Amino acid sequence: MAPTGAHVPVMLRETVDLLAPSSGATLVDATLGPGGHAESLLEVVGPDGRLIGIDRDGRALDLARRRLARFGDAFVPIRGNHTDLLRLLREASVFAVNGVLFDLGVSSLQLDDPERGFSFRADGPLDMRMDPDSGPTAAEIVATASEEELRRILWNYGEERRARAVARAIVEERQREPLTRTRQLAQLVERVLGPGARRFRIHPATRTFQALRIAVNREIDDLERLVTEAASILRRGGRLAVISYHSLEDRAVKRAMKALAARCVCPPKLPVCGCGRENLLKLLTSKPVRPSEDEIARNPRARSARLRIGERL
Repeated sequence: MAPTGAHVPVMLRETVDLLAPSSGATLVDATLGPGGHAESLLEVVGPDGRLIGIDRDGRALDLARRRLARFGDAFVPIRGNHTDLLRLLREASVFAVNGVLFDLGVSSLQLDDPERGFSFRADGPLDMRMDPDSGPTAAEIVATASEEELRRILWNYGEERRARAVARAIVEERQREPLTRTRQLAQLVERVLGPGARRFRIHPATRTFQALRIAVNREIDDLERLVTEAASILRRGGRLAVISYHSLEDRAVKRAMKALAARCVCPPKLPVCGCGRENLLKLLTSKPVRPSEDEIARNPRARSARLRIGERL
């Protein structure tokens, strides 16, 4: 098992093998984190290649800069939100690339820092922002959202079956005192769901925390658009890799990739496309690649990871 706080890139070998970059290639790691995937990719593309690393978290970007300093100008760090991918690349004068990687979700660096407020395993401020310098915190959403809006967030983003009961309890509790700490919220959810919730493998508050984190960081809202935009900047033969960590993300990625691989509506036997809607991607993974049992044993956080790959036609 990885030590607490260590950054362990998920499905590293599978990601590098399936992206299959060549020496001299230009790649984008759009969710750079501390640079685990980027390091291995830079070793492949060599000094004539380039990797543009994007992250909204300034601390993660600083760690990546130090980790990847040995690659010199081959590594290009950019602070920004991966949902602004095309604008960020355009501003860096990058208009076509050989590969794009998205490693979605929250990193171990963020999860293991109580001050970031992503986890209920240690008490901390109810924050959850991947970019700690912008946007509303989870505490602000909990304090201001209506009961119906909270129910929608918990149901849609956390698939919490008792979303209405949890939302009602949050509204009632905040009238007595502000919910500003992770432990406060976790204990409230435990009380609402009752002892029976402990029968399941995950902590009773897991779905609530996932839902709020997704809402704070708008992780699902633009995902299908983002996959389409990433595919649009790939050179012919370039590949797009997306690692997701829960069913909502994976479904959105699957829909977007399948749509890009099935744009053409011409009869199958037509020698060339006549409808003007040529397919953009070839799916290289009919089903998502899953981490090995050995990797899960070493890094339990990899358990829910799903990797999908598409190649630009």
